Amino acid sequence: MVSETMRQLGANGSPMRVLFEYGKKRAAEIGAENVLDLSLGNPSVPPPARVNDVIREELSGSMADSIHGYTSAPGDIEARLRIADSLNRRFGAGCEADDLFLTCGAAPALCACLRGLCCPGDAFMVITPYFSEYKVFIHGAGAEVIEVPAAEKTFLLDVDAVGRALTPSVKGVIINSPNNPSGVVYPRENLEALAALLRRKGAEYGAPIYLISDEPYREIVYDGVEVPWVPSVYENTLVCYSYSKSVSLPGERIGYVLVPPGAADHDAVFQAVAGAARAIGHVNAPALFQRVAAACDGLTSDLTQYAVNRDRLYRSLTGMGFECVKPDGTFYMMVKSPEPDAAAFSRRAMELDLLFPDTGSFACPGYVRIAYCVPVERVEKAIPRFAKLAAMYGLRGKTQ
Repeated sequence: MVSETMRQLGANGSPMRVLFEYGKKRAAEIGAENVLDLSLGNPSVPPPARVNDVIREELSGSMADSIHGYTSAPGDIEARLRIADSLNRRFGAGCEADDLFLTCGAAPALCACLRGLCCPGDAFMVITPYFSEYKVFIHGAGAEVIEVPAAEKTFLLDVDAVGRALTPSVKGVIINSPNNPSGVVYPRENLEALAALLRRKGAEYGAPIYLISDEPYREIVYDGVEVPWVPSVYENTLVCYSYSKSVSLPGERIGYVLVPPGAADHDAVFQAVAGAARAIGHVNAPALFQRVAAACDGLTSDLTQYAVNRDRLYRSLTGMGFECVKPDGTFYMMVKSPEPDAAAFSRRAMELDLLFPDTGSFACPGYVRIAYCVPVERVEKAIPRFAKLAAMYGLRGKTQ
């Protein structure tokens, strides 16, 4: 016998992963150049040159013989010092090395925060649309999921809706800005309104409500849009970060949890995060990439390609008659399905070997998500196929 819950999770992958695997199979049948996969947030631009320079330096330096050894569970102290210095320089974070716990990316960081905070009967709130794995992580922590829709059309935080859904059982609220899948960035005044609500409700309930800020896309923004440093807006914020997207290192699995010094019950929370990480099998984050992350914190890959793809897709799809949410950040675009069943729309696109998931698993039915972190040539080849889809649905517009 096995756990049926775990078996179901293993048997039924996320829709993005399912499409990604289908795309690989289809590519073997008809050639990769004929499959236009826009399903997965897998960066196609290379890391900044500094990343590979640091790897070479570390592997050929005086410490090369020990570079692959264990580090402290929270991470190498020098790496954490350098990351803390970077955060203090860029955001005035006021943090120290001992406020950072290095993880194998943002997913384990989130799991450690959720499990570290969760007590029996607790719930965590998520804002729809949201990354579908949040539900898996929250249930894995033994907590209830409370979904609150973002504001209609803008997809910003609907603070009034959050207030109506808050109860004393809500231990924390997960936010993700820039947001996957919408690409929306929450402006400072939106976050300030949420912070005021959480302070007021926390005082009413007699316990802090933590804000868990999932920030793998922090640096991927366009047109000078500000991504506020959330702990400067709300003191009880735990930051979960990943270097997967910003410096194109998704397969190397490196990130961190920051428990800011001003967070309520700071020491106990940090210890609980560390204990939760231990309970789920954390030993230490990859030793080599701890050093790479520390040396490259704040850098980004060249975002030019993403900006070109965003503008080309938005201009073309809206010109065809599709309704799109123009992203201020990330490398995703939500497109409203031209039929009520967005999954059926996605399946019809598959018939043209154009792959993108519907957003039902993001708790936002009626849309699909396009990942445009792909070569510009793939986007250009996709435009005529989108035009065929538009014609199938009788959309009116002109391809630009």
